[in-house]
Amino acid sequence: MNLYMRLLIVLLFASLSSVGQKLKKADKVMITNLQAHIAYLADDKLEGRRAGSNGEKLAREYISTQFQQAGLEPKGDQGWLQPFEIYDGKQVNASTLLFINDRELKLNEEYFPFVFCPTASLEAAVSPALKEKGVPWFNDLKEVIEDNRENPHFDLTNAIKSIASKAAEKGATALFVYNSSGIADNLQFDGKDNSRPLAIPVVYLTAKACKQFLADEAATLDLRLKTVISDKKRTGNNVIGIINNGASNTIVFGAHYDHLGYGEDGNSLLPRERGSGEKQIHNGADDNASGTAALIELAKLLKLSKDKNNNYVFIAFSGEELGLFGSKYFTEHPTISLQSVNYMVNMDMVGRLNDSSKVVTIGGYGTSPAWGSVFSALSKQKYFTAKYDSSGIGPSDHTSFYLKDIPVLFFFTGIHSDYHKPTDDANKINYTGEAFIIKYIEALVDITNTKGKLAFQKTREPAMSTTARFNVTLGIMPDYTFSGSGVRVDGVSDGRPAQKAGIQTGDIIIQLGTFNTSSLETYMQALGKFNKGDKTTVKYKRGEEMKEGNVEF
Repeated sequence: MNLYMRLLIVLLFASLSSVGQKLKKADKVMITNLQAHIAYLADDKLEGRRAGSNGEKLAREYISTQFQQAGLEPKGDQGWLQPFEIYDGKQVNASTLLFINDRELKLNEEYFPFVFCPTASLEAAVSPALKEKGVPWFNDLKEVIEDNRENPHFDLTNAIKSIASKAAEKGATALFVYNSSGIADNLQFDGKDNSRPLAIPVVYLTAKACKQFLADEAATLDLRLKTVISDKKRTGNNVIGIINNGASNTIVFGAHYDHLGYGEDGNSLLPRERGSGEKQIHNGADDNASGTAALIELAKLLKLSKDKNNNYVFIAFSGEELGLFGSKYFTEHPTISLQSVNYMVNMDMVGRLNDSSKVVTIGGYGTSPAWGSVFSALSKQKYFTAKYDSSGIGPSDHTSFYLKDIPVLFFFTGIHSDYHKPTDDANKINYTGEAFIIKYIEALVDITNTKGKLAFQKTREPAMSTTARFNVTLGIMPDYTFSGSGVRVDGVSDGRPAQKAGIQTGDIIIQLGTFNTSSLETYMQALGKFNKGDKTTVKYKRGEEMKEGNVEF
């Protein structure tokens, strides 16, 4: 470790010396500030800045203080802050209980209710062997599991729902399921499943509970059951400041400050074999302490700027790692008029400029016809080589603004081997390179200040929902903040299967082929069942109307 640190210091000074002639005193001050910002935001004490956590609280307090010191005015709903609710799935409420023969069973160790349980209470004396009206039924999953052990398309959870629905139709007041097959069923409470509640409670009994209570199916069991499944929520906060120049138009600058925490939300890329032991903090120095630090330093520069033809709003978003929660909330509940927004600049992962290639990807090039002349003028700047991407859609917060017909730009220095891993630390940031990006954006603002309000232009979109997990895509942007049953559509790509099937923004996809899509997770699982060239149908709701369209991948 010490050898590595010494080598890093040598490389840092080599980098500084190679551009020493280009660095002014103010640039060196900025680099020092960037180091301080990222060192704090990516420190272990912030525990990875997971949205809604205490680490996020420490980060937002730091950002608010920096905004204030930079001379910004608060522009949130509550001072600097704009709180928003993060739907985190479902949870088993603490009031849930199960007694058998006056002994309370232990949740998860001996039983668990499925997420699609209704809120219900019952008391009954019942024999597991009997299936009579007005009492709970018991069902061994052995046969259905064994019959489908070689079926890759078999969905045990859906099979249980079907069994429960039929039992309810025949008068069962609850369904207890268990597995005596010896084949692992991998069933557990799935808080990400947004299925609607069934008519009766459905409870899984573990092998431990079965051994004690179901050894004699003819015995009578005294049952007392209460099931309460509730929403699991936490609160994130955007941090918003403004430089009010009294102008009619406003430029929005954004960067998300949240990261992965300990990887609790399942978005860590830490290899499983290494991640199976002690929890590790994901500090997110590049993703996105770098963009947040750039946001703070850019605010300082523009506060001193003589360009007054636009107001400047600076937003540190939270909840980006969960699906653009913060930026979507802002664009749905803006603290300024979105009609006044000239354009939006997003900085996400701007801390790893390669000293050899010096390439920065700039997304959103096609979102305004003005960008061509702007970047032509900026080509004289020799800070780095720009690689342009025309799309207004991308995996970061500018997408929320593009979907509101606002021109956007997205600055990004590229994916690296530390992305979404605990190794994304402050000692790997190219601070000089990041300073050049900030100066470049300042120059861009200077040019656009004479152009008035930029025209918006819709761009040709990439496949928005395909990752390495899938061979196909519908071509939608899911609304990650939607907490209802199904997948609500936030955007539709031109010419892709969803558009051809008639799907529009705001529709809710509930079924793909024979697969229910009650949640984003089940939607992704359904996509994984198809290959290019496959044909199927998609069912979706528009308001209260149910629709169906044909899909060819």
